[in-house]
Amino acid sequence: MKKRSPAKPRGASGVPAPAHRTPGYDDILAIARLIESGSRFTEFRLRSGDIEVEVKRANGVAAEIGPRPIAATAAAGTTSAPVAPAKAGAQLPDLPAGTHLIRSPMVGTFYRAPEPGAKPFVEPGKKVKPDSIVCIIEVMKLMNSVEAGVKGTVTHVLVENGALVEPGQPLVAIRPE
Repeated sequence: MKKRSPAKPRGASGVPAPAHRTPGYDDILAIARLIESGSRFTEFRLRSGDIEVEVKRANGVAAEIGPRPIAATAAAGTTSAPVAPAKAGAQLPDLPAGTHLIRSPMVGTFYRAPEPGAKPFVEPGKKVKPDSIVCIIEVMKLMNSVEAGVKGTVTHVLVENGALVEPGQPLVAIRPE
């Protein structure tokens, strides 16, 4: 008698179901880009293992990614400094030679303040030391402080509060002393 191999699970359409796998970094980044560029939905949810992503659009316009412990600081009025679009390829303002650019060390959500309603870490004109915190990048509910790295004066905050940033993207410009 011949042994049969176990039957493969089949979806509702009768097509074999894909093998189960946990989404990786590239998968999550692709989903974030899809959400950012999509305009035909008002709500998106994804849960896989310990990873949970939920996005809701108010009136189908602005995306709010949740849950975020430091969310909505833009609404709390902490974006008074000049800012540029959040896109990684966005054009930088004219910066003098020697300007120190603080770049995002990772993909995540950019926050200017430690919590909603709090004073931003830095504003243009503020003097900083190398160990001064200039922003937070949130990645999967983990808050990562970003330090100035140089002594100097902040000239520009280049990203909107709450924006998705990518590795290497300029965040803050400092005129070194």
